[in-house]
Amino acid sequence: MVTIKSKKEIELMKEVCKVVALVYQELEEKIKPGMSTWELDQIAENKMRSLGAIPAEKGYDIGIRGIPPFPASICVSINDEVIHGIPSKQRILKEGDVVSIDTVALKNGYNGDAARTFIIGKASKDAARLVEVTKQAFFEGIKYAKAGNRIGDVCHAIGEYVHSQGYSVVREFQGHGIGKEMHEDPGIPNFGKAGRGIRLEPGMTLAIEPMVIAGKPNILELEDGWTIVTEDGSLAAHYENTILITEKQPEILTIL
Repeated sequence: MVTIKSKKEIELMKEVCKVVALVYQELEEKIKPGMSTWELDQIAENKMRSLGAIPAEKGYDIGIRGIPPFPASICVSINDEVIHGIPSKQRILKEGDVVSIDTVALKNGYNGDAARTFIIGKASKDAARLVEVTKQAFFEGIKYAKAGNRIGDVCHAIGEYVHSQGYSVVREFQGHGIGKEMHEDPGIPNFGKAGRGIRLEPGMTLAIEPMVIAGKPNILELEDGWTIVTEDGSLAAHYENTILITEKQPEILTIL
């Protein structure tokens, strides 16, 4: 069931989403070669808690036997890792690494979700283009995130843009509604047919998140039960924001 947020709920969503935006502001200022992904995790968690929020991903349990709850505050995925990479003191950032960070903050009972991909130090042309296309895919999609349109219009626009640039979208994972729960209806794949799916209404809050692969779309899950990598070893990037459907243009809640 897709939830329509009340005016009060929208204010609470805006508050927690601002926390997420401030987390990324600090991460962007501090991320550099030689840091461990664990250090990034600590920066993000400390920032959230200083703003009265908690890391919603920490302890998140997908309910599959044998897969432990997620142990960290953010997902940090490097190069061929698409999503859900687990931070570690042993994983050190190197010059040229493509680093995708996904985080969810929880405050006053509501969740805010966003992802960014950073390039450490000097970027290769291929990496820079992948990151830019992934970000632009989000903005191509939300051109259609208007009241009266259908969710398939957003999905179709993302997929068509990514494919037009010679890249692949991840098909097994998708964006989602968000609010009191981290993952709510509707599911929002990064591909699909225009004119299909639910009709968008003011008050819907959605996490739109292109996950883009430079090579073929095939993915693998590592033994930790969380980390998703590209099967062919190609680079991947991730860009996400929580948005609000309004009577006019969508409002991006996780950008300052």
